[in-house]
Amino acid sequence: MDFRDSPDEAAFRERLHGWLLEQKGRFPTSGDEYWAKAGEWHQALYAAGFFGTSWPKAYGGQELPPVYDVIVDEEIAKVGAPARPSLGYLVVGLSHHGNEELRQRFLPGMINGTERWCQGFSEPGAGSDLASLTTTATRDGDEYVIHGHKIWTSYSDVADWCLVLARTDKEVPKHKGISAFIVPMHQPGIVQRPLKMISGVTKEFGQVEFDGARVSADNLIGELGDGWKLAMTVVSHEREPSTLGFSARYGKTVRQLAKGVDGTPPEELSWAWVQTEMLRLHVRRRLSEQLDGMTHGPQGSLDKLLMTWVEQSVGHAALATVGTGDAEQFGAYMYSRAQSVMGGTSQIQKNIIAQRILGLR
Repeated sequence: MDFRDSPDEAAFRERLHGWLLEQKGRFPTSGDEYWAKAGEWHQALYAAGFFGTSWPKAYGGQELPPVYDVIVDEEIAKVGAPARPSLGYLVVGLSHHGNEELRQRFLPGMINGTERWCQGFSEPGAGSDLASLTTTATRDGDEYVIHGHKIWTSYSDVADWCLVLARTDKEVPKHKGISAFIVPMHQPGIVQRPLKMISGVTKEFGQVEFDGARVSADNLIGELGDGWKLAMTVVSHEREPSTLGFSARYGKTVRQLAKGVDGTPPEELSWAWVQTEMLRLHVRRRLSEQLDGMTHGPQGSLDKLLMTWVEQSVGHAALATVGTGDAEQFGAYMYSRAQSVMGGTSQIQKNIIAQRILGLR
């Protein structure tokens, strides 16, 4: 299998690399400073032609093969630029389940970064068991009224819109009574509270309380009660490492740690090197499958487990190599502890693999 760049890919990579060097130092790469400028970074990437490369032209993308997204991630990691904003799973969810009117209205602003989005799925009592969510949406004329509490909501404090899962029917099995809505965030009835993370970041996550917030019935995605289908589309894509672009970042961290080692590297660093190389090759295999028209579905749970193992291996390697003295590396270690929870716990991923891939009961 040949993973070398084609001439077009090589030219794209060279142009991207030069542009990234011009931006160096302009945008923060971590901490609250990164999150404060994430929207500006998104728009800069898009304006330069390096964001939304694989998404449809009709909505502002370039319809290039998904390998171009990976090239962007690889060059960003090489230069040490901020990570590419991660919202492809929302684009996919709306593309697959929204009608054309909703796609035309919302996808361009989502892709070009002029409208900010967040995802209202998890709740204090419904994380891994998402179908147990208790947020409700009740019809009132041409609108729905929403009451409930969402948590771990990225970008919630700056978002213009939220993709919200809410229960619209309590009389049917829990998976069938959920609907999905595009909810405007700048309105009465929405209260936001930031969540300080163990890594010190305060801007990434928030919790959102909906107390009588309203949404037009036209902003219902799909049919009433179809929210679970959208949720499964979103989380399947959310779990793919080729979508998230983590692989290149992990590899760069390991190489940086290795450069600072004098003598025999710690065992944790050697193992992290093996793990990052395994993930790099796995991502390329997934890309080859996508180019052949394959969709992955529950196989995304395999990807999510691999990402979790690799990120936490890299975090342990950082701790073993530089200890707690390097604030950025220690922060990365602390952040890695959440990887086995966010996006669905590792236990849930193993259940999905056992039941939906291996056919176990």
